[in-house]
Parts: sequence; structure tokens; C-alpha cells
Amino acid sequence: MVGIEGYRRENGRVGVRNHVVVLPVDDLSNAACLSVGAQVPGTLPLPHAYGRLQYGEDLELHFRTLIGTGANPNVAAAIVIGIEPNWTARVAEGIAATGKPVEAFSIEGRGDLETVRLASHAAQRLLQNASELRREAVELGELVVSIKCGESDTTTGLASCPTVGVVVDELVDAGATVFFGETPELTGGEHLIAARCATDELREQFMDTYRRYVQGIESNGADLLGSQPTQGNIAGGLSTIEEKALGNIEKTGTKPVVGVLEPAAAPTNGAGLYFMDSSSAAAEHITLMCAGGAVLHFFPTGQGNVIGNPVEPVIKLTANPHTAATMVEHIDLDVSGLLRRELTLETAGTQLRELLERTANGRLTCAETLGHREFVLTRLYQSA
Repeated sequence: MVGIEGYRRENGRVGVRNHVVVLPVDDLSNAACLSVGAQVPGTLPLPHAYGRLQYGEDLELHFRTLIGTGANPNVAAAIVIGIEPNWTARVAEGIAATGKPVEAFSIEGRGDLETVRLASHAAQRLLQNASELRREAVELGELVVSIKCGESDTTTGLASCPTVGVVVDELVDAGATVFFGETPELTGGEHLIAARCATDELREQFMDTYRRYVQGIESNGADLLGSQPTQGNIAGGLSTIEEKALGNIEKTGTKPVVGVLEPAAAPTNGAGLYFMDSSSAAAEHITLMCAGGAVLHFFPTGQGNVIGNPVEPVIKLTANPHTAATMVEHIDLDVSGLLRRELTLETAGTQLRELLERTANGRLTCAETLGHREFVLTRLYQSA
């Protein structure tokens, strides 16, 4: 093992990146956040499309995602900008509860130019302070990791997902926390996850979550063909959602499920393997997992996916030799040797764990070098 050095935050959690984020509470504040980012290079603006006239659980999810993103251990400090003071303060106070440095600015009664001026001064100071933070030796078991596959094909379930499953088991055995989700893509294999839930109560909680998803689809009379499986999945040889689910589940390893989480929620039962209710859309999924506290992400892909995230590094691997050859700039690890019997699953797992450690220590992922910063919030229903 290489050994890991990370950033220990004020609340004791461990990050592997050291961002100063500029976080808009709402879409109206994107311009100001981007202007701060332009004035203070090195900060990380996170524009998004929502935050106005949301209500109920949809609004709670919005706050949970923004606060969780700002509180992520990969974030050293945060600037929060919103149009109104109350919601701006709520997001900033939620992040500040972790002990992380946060400054908040509202635009009403001040305008963009004055807001940008004040926020830029604060951002410069926070960025300088963050630049003096140093990595320290940490344990593998202190990491929170998330997983999702995308553009799956027959190679995903046969090789790249099982490779991730090997490392997931190693992480859990080491005391780490791992999130998985993709509620729609468990269809046909949901009973396999239910059987691994650590208690009867968790099993019923998981099945209730899954049933709500199914009921939502049925109530709309929707035909998911083309969405689940996707056109890319079908082209890759996955003819049914059940086939897709069985490959998908391979990446979760073999350990018990110790918790069932709402979208963007932090773990509640200590370390271990957690299911988080989440979309199968890659950018939404990783944004939710990041908000829950994940600092690194494994992404097995078959036909090829280019996903990244601004806060949580995304490590992509494939066992499809065509994808490995034609999308080489997007693939961090080629495990197609598994299908040619040039690699064992144990060896592939070792390669992926070593890549995890190198990435945790600062090596940039392909998505980071290419500027893939997909940050997409999940909506539950339309605005008021």
C-alpha cells in the first residue's frame, strides 16, 4: 500500500482536496459567484439552476445538498452568496456547524458589484489561509467513498463492476464508509440488496424506498424503455433492466448494508456500506453522494462516460477494450485484461486500490485534468 495523506478538517473528517468553494444559494446568484471566481483564481464557483420558489421536501433536499457540498471534507472554506439574506444564512450556518470557515453575502439591497467586491476580499483571504494547510498521514478507513456505474454494457457487469466490488470490500474491512445508490438500477435485483441489510428494520426501510420509486413510475404510466436501460446500455448488449441491475450490484461487494439514507444525507450508523436513495443520472448521483460526505468516487463504465465532479474526484475504469482505446483521455484504469484472462480479479482490485491511494494523495483524475465539473442538483417536483 502507498499510504495516504489527507487534510484533516476542524471536525476530524478527512479530505483529499483543498477547495475554497463559492456557492450560490440560487440561480440568480450564479453571476456573482462566477465573478468572484474570476476575481480570485483558485477558488471554485459552483453554479446551478435552482433555489427559487422551492418548497417542502424539495426545498429541504436543496438545502441539504448545498450545505453538504460546502461541508464536504474536500472543501477547506466556503463563500455563500444568495439573493435573500435568510436562505443565505441558513446555508452558511449549516456549513459553519462543521467548524469550517464560511462567509455569507446576500445581494438584495447591495447589488452584484458590491457583493462581488466584498465576497472577493473574503475569498482571497480564505484562499490564502487554505494554501497554508498541510496534508498529514491518515488511515484508509477514514475515507468516505461513493460508487456508481454509467453507460454500462456486458463488460461492466463482467469485469469493471466486480473490480470495484473487491475494493469496496477492502474499504469496509478497513473501517471506511462507502455509499451506493441508483435506486432505479436495482430493479430486478432489489431482493439481493434487501437480503444484505443488517437488520429487519433496515430491510423494510430499503424496500419502502424502492417501492416508492416504482409507485412513482407506475402512477405516471411511464414506459422507461430507452431511459432504463438507456440506448447506450442496449447497444452494449443489456436488453433488460434486470440484466443491468445484476451487473450494477456487483460493484457493491459482499458486505452488509448498515444504513439507508435519504438523498444527500450524511451517514448515521458509523462506518460501513450505505445505500443512498439517488437518481441513476451520473451528475445528480455524484452530487448527492458528495453532499453526503464522499471524498472519492469509483465510476465503472462500459460504452464510455465522461463524468466528473468539481468537489469529489471521479476515478473511471473500464473493461471495454474499444472504450479504453478510443476514450483513453477519460479512463483512469483499463481492466479489459480481465476479459482476456491477462488479469485476475484480485490483481485488478489491487490496481484500483493503489489508484485510489494515489488520487487521495493528490494525483488528478482524468476528469479533473479535462475540467469536467458536473454539479447538478436533484429536483423532486416543480417550483411554486
